[in-house]
Amino acid sequence: MKIAFVGKGGSGKTTLSSLFIRHLAAAGAPVVAIDADINQHLGAALGLDEAEAAGLPAMGEHLPLIKDHLRGTNPRIASAATMIKTTPPGGGSRLLRVREDNPVYDACARSVELDAGTVRLMVTGPFTEADLGVACYHSKTGAVELCLNHLVDGRDEYVVVDMTAGSDSFASGMFTRFDITFLVAEPTRKGVSVYRQYKEYARDFGINLKVVGNKVQGPDDLDFLREQVGDDLLTTVGHSDWVRAMEKGRPPRFELLEDANRRALHRLGTAADATYDSRDWDRYTRQMVHFHLKNARSWGNERTGADLAAQVDPGFVLGEAAVAPA
Repeated sequence: MKIAFVGKGGSGKTTLSSLFIRHLAAAGAPVVAIDADINQHLGAALGLDEAEAAGLPAMGEHLPLIKDHLRGTNPRIASAATMIKTTPPGGGSRLLRVREDNPVYDACARSVELDAGTVRLMVTGPFTEADLGVACYHSKTGAVELCLNHLVDGRDEYVVVDMTAGSDSFASGMFTRFDITFLVAEPTRKGVSVYRQYKEYARDFGINLKVVGNKVQGPDDLDFLREQVGDDLLTTVGHSDWVRAMEKGRPPRFELLEDANRRALHRLGTAADATYDSRDWDRYTRQMVHFHLKNARSWGNERTGADLAAQVDPGFVLGEAAVAPA
């Protein structure tokens, strides 16, 4: 399952995504964790020290390798240089799997040992001095979108993406790449404003959106969230001494996380698992093509000097059935 965590800055999005990643790893599930937030805090939330987090390879710096690997022998793609962030797979493309070893993981992923399992961590990389004033952050997340477009994940396999804050997630088609999106909201007016924005933007794309209330301190906070988001409220998380210790760089063993918060993480896992049998690979592929054609017309054709609409393989549908032929 492909899972996104979104929310306004400071909502606890990265903290909750890291807790969920730990929860999955503790159950023995294979996990690819991706930090696609401009602030790049997921590594630290998973226990890496400052030097280790800073030393993680940035996916954007390996974009030529990623493109060359994913292109494979696809005859519709003349060269890796003509691939953009939305380029869809087709016959001959190489598809990524969660459990496999491949050149993309070799270059971009690092194993992170947790006290109850191991996960693969990939990061977009932070803004650099060279980027300031001349680039938008979504130039960094293009590598993530390209990989998600070529990823076939199976039952009990997880890709968890810590997305950029607020409604910035809608600056690309990446918001449609997930089986379920967990929106982290505090019980405040500002906390639920991003929910309303996200709900409105996602309305026409069949986004499976669930709200996780964070920093919920009592019945009044719970009532407020129920009033504001209704049935989209999946679960809530309250104060956590475990999280406070983790934020100080001294996390206890994960098994010591408070029972109420462990139950909340279990509800997230149950909701994610329930999406597997109802996933629609046809719609997933159609949306991929929709955003590719949109980007091609807007800037891609001019940037590459090619007709990127020709990259679309009309008979190709991403999914388990596409793996063997690829």
